[in-house]
Amino acid sequence: MPSLNLKIKVITRASKNEISGRRGDSLLVRLKAPPVEGRANKELIDFLAQALYLKKNQIELLQGEKSRNKVVVIKDAPEICLQKLKELEGIEA
Repeated sequence: MPSLNLKIKVITRASKNEISGRRGDSLLVRLKAPPVEGRANKELIDFLAQALYLKKNQIELLQGEKSRNKVVVIKDAPEICLQKLKELEGIEA
């Protein structure tokens, strides 16, 4: 199963957790958590795991620990995850 890097633009303090399409070359993710003490990063990993049918340990934050622009790596992405990403605004996997 392949691994892939995913660029993400995070908007914190949203009314609900959701993937809202694309912004430039990044996936736009809205999170309820504030950007305090790593809470938004933890919620991002939890949310992506649920939304993309993954285990939390398959997602790792590579860049952007203290930034809205992040890069995560998805390790051993199963086919269902790749299909979901393609559905979400045609991301090439």
